[in-house]
Amino acid sequence: MTHFLDSHHLLLRQQNPRKTAVSATPAFLPLPLLPLLLLLLPPYRSNSQVIMMKFKTPKKGRIRRELEKRAPRIVETGRKTLILQGMKTSGLLNSVLTEIYHLKKESSVRYTRKNDNVRPFESGGETSLEFFSQKTDCSMFVFGSHSKKRPDNLIIGRMYDHHIYDLVEVGVENFKSMESFVYDKKLAPKMGSKPFIAFIGEGFESVEELKHLKEVLLELFRGEVVENLNLAGVDRAYVCTALSSNRVVFTHCALRLKKSGTIVPRMELVEVGPSMDLVLRRHRLPNDGLRKEAMKTAADKPKKKEKNVGRDVIQGKIGKVYIPDQQLGDMNLPNKAKGVKRERREAKMNKQANGHAPKKQKGGSN
Repeated sequence: MTHFLDSHHLLLRQQNPRKTAVSATPAFLPLPLLPLLLLLLPPYRSNSQVIMMKFKTPKKGRIRRELEKRAPRIVETGRKTLILQGMKTSGLLNSVLTEIYHLKKESSVRYTRKNDNVRPFESGGETSLEFFSQKTDCSMFVFGSHSKKRPDNLIIGRMYDHHIYDLVEVGVENFKSMESFVYDKKLAPKMGSKPFIAFIGEGFESVEELKHLKEVLLELFRGEVVENLNLAGVDRAYVCTALSSNRVVFTHCALRLKKSGTIVPRMELVEVGPSMDLVLRRHRLPNDGLRKEAMKTAADKPKKKEKNVGRDVIQGKIGKVYIPDQQLGDMNLPNKAKGVKRERREAKMNKQANGHAPKKQKGGSN
């Protein structure tokens, strides 16, 4: 009853701010006085202005353009990745998150603060993660945490409509950073370049967990899908080797082009880091309903009928062109045509030769 009186008292204060009789009523009353108070109070009425939320359409063009960029599309652009960490991490895991951020610097967001309430595999632990995803417009995340039960833990997940779509949890072992490799710095991959991604091992085709990990790693490192590709911009390769049903070796290599005596150069792989072993722990696939909703595409529009176009087995596509009747006999010639001037000069010369005097010009002297 106390909660009912408090909420009703607040609602009356919002509806009738000038009525002081209700505001003087204490929140806690003896039980014998409660029926009398209920008789004196006016009936409960819901105020639509207080309960309903108003959504205003943006008036500024900058805000409208930003909302249009975040709106769903039939063909999505490259995924942005959110990189964050839990309440407790290790030095090795911080290095892994930093290296992944450097590999995807142009399409990633890095959060360095600790997040205690982010637990992707637990019910209710994904609320903050989904809020961060909507705030940064990231459709993928990499979350690092460290505990005694799961040391150096890395969770990679994809989002659909800013909700968790699927999850893969791996443990990091035998990590080597970029600084531990010695190579020619001219071979370092450039920012924005497109990579080769190679998956070696039959486990990626037969083991369900490795197939899921392959999809997630491919989405994480391939970048934006393009139609045309400049070969000069392909200067790196990610190599994933399946050693067993739960262990994958991940390496990052640069491409070195050498002379081969032909037009096609010979390529060599130079390991530039990072390098690590990924040990599979847990994974969660999307349910059938969510998968069907995420895979939905636009309905195929009926093909527009082409007029005056036919097809032949031998000649292929044949088109008909209709040209209106050109009435050249009724065409008016311009007065300044060269042929007309020549005819006039010839007629004038013929008249002079036959003895006809030329016409007197207007305005001439007598």
